[in-house]
Amino acid sequence: MKILATLFAVAFAASVYARPEVGKPAPDFTLKDLSGQNRELSDFKGKYVVLEWVNFGCPFVKKHYGSKNMQKLQKEFVDKGVVWLSICSSAPGKQGNETPDAAKSGLAEFGSSASAYLVDENGKVGKLYRAKTTPDMFVVNPEGVLIYAGAIDNKPTPDPSTVAGSNNYVRAALDEATAGKAISVPSTKPYGCSVKY
Repeated sequence: MKILATLFAVAFAASVYARPEVGKPAPDFTLKDLSGQNRELSDFKGKYVVLEWVNFGCPFVKKHYGSKNMQKLQKEFVDKGVVWLSICSSAPGKQGNETPDAAKSGLAEFGSSASAYLVDENGKVGKLYRAKTTPDMFVVNPEGVLIYAGAIDNKPTPDPSTVAGSNNYVRAALDEATAGKAISVPSTKPYGCSVKY
């Protein structure tokens, strides 16, 4: 009996914390932005949504923000009506966890064009999505279905000089989806610093 109970518990835990599947509905969530306003994923039904796990202390995040790669991508697609949500799941006392004022300063310094920066201090949403790294990227279509999950590009290094020659999976997914095409690369292995739960 104990063995069966243990196996059931393990299976239950695996199902609860399994990484969301591409092609299935993206798990809904509610998080506060830096002004204390609740933002719910389901509020954005009818629009494409990008979820970007972020920690400005991470060298891999600095690669994409220091080179302006992330901000250019944000602005390009936000200007086209895409909702871009940057999510910080760093726990209190861990790298990346900041006061709202410090986070606002960092966003201004980098020139972020994200629609909102969401605070996930208890890591609930990060664990719901099994976000592993910063950055870890997800794209949700207007029907609320996850259409891409994984790395931002195919250059798993903190070296900003590699941005220019990279294949940006998020751009490709959004370009293909908005053109009515199938996503050629719907899932990849994310790379970066571990999320500081």
